[in-house]
Amino acid sequence: MENTKRASFSIEKYNFNQVHIDMNHRTSDNLFVDFNPSGEFIENEKKYTLHFIFSAFSSKEKDTAPFVQVKCVGVFKFEDVNNIDDVPEFFYRNSIAILFPYMRAYVSMVTNQANVPQIMLPTLNLSALEKPLKDNTKVIKEQ
Repeated sequence: MENTKRASFSIEKYNFNQVHIDMNHRTSDNLFVDFNPSGEFIENEKKYTLHFIFSAFSSKEKDTAPFVQVKCVGVFKFEDVNNIDDVPEFFYRNSIAILFPYMRAYVSMVTNQANVPQIMLPTLNLSALEKPLKDNTKVIKEQ
């Protein structure tokens, strides 16, 4: 029997802790999306909390408000990681890839159930969010 090493991290739980829909901000049929990731590495628990925000806009202009915004929180547990320097580089990309299908399905469901034009996100390559997530990660020493 082959000796297989367990994954160095796994998702423990996730939830959608905030949903905002304001169709007054939908000024056209255009759809521009934005994803904003940030995180906290909780050192003594060997856990990482990923905050993943999806926003939908009618315009590319930076001063416009989103007409849909969904905030998702995912908690990941690590094995063999004692501090932020031990977190494998691939975690940042893969954690987003793990949460995105849940976000994608939830955005579709909540916009459909709200009886507004449904937002159906395609499958996206979000690997460009790896660096922003890493840059927006804080270390929490005690909790």
